[in-house]
Amino acid sequence: MEVKDPIILSISRFISNFFNPLVSLVLYFFYYSYVNYSWEEATKKFLPILLLLIIPVGLWIYRNVKKGNYTNMDVSNRKQRHSLYVFIILATIVFLVVDYFIHREIDWTVLMLCILLMLMQGSNFFIKSSMHTSLNIYVAALFYAISPVIGVGWFLLSVLIGVTRIILKRHTSQEVLAGGVIAIFVSLIYLTMVKVIIF
Repeated sequence: MEVKDPIILSISRFISNFFNPLVSLVLYFFYYSYVNYSWEEATKKFLPILLLLIIPVGLWIYRNVKKGNYTNMDVSNRKQRHSLYVFIILATIVFLVVDYFIHREIDWTVLMLCILLMLMQGSNFFIKSSMHTSLNIYVAALFYAISPVIGVGWFLLSVLIGVTRIILKRHTSQEVLAGGVIAIFVSLIYLTMVKVIIF
């Protein structure tokens, strides 16, 4: 799909850049904290996520782009993504261990995120599945567990994000579809667990 219209390209860049996986996850955690916790409780819950996951991953990507190990902040090169997946998976495991030590319970949201990332890493040996699409579909499932309306809206947004990745030539339609299929699989497991285990 060749798109040359500068307005469509600009809108696609904005959507793709703003709804990158880190930002989408942060928006979810903010909303979840707002709905479920007091300000003090939200700070205690969100701070470890920020310090052990969000900031380290952001710094890891930035540092590797500056050093020339990654071509861009999207880490568009499939081979370069291997080390990114390893780092993010390790960061999620560290968070899960620390969080369990502090709260004495498993954070199912991050555990399923870790499993999603492991599946994405596995698929990356064969196809560069779209992380933007995959993680935003997972975020849609997270929102759906709280508010079905927001969840469905975010799923539709995820489809749009996938389209922008194709327009910007960051992914092929097959790569977007692969990321979507993996995320839907993990998301359905998460939503089942939400009903059976968490609530």
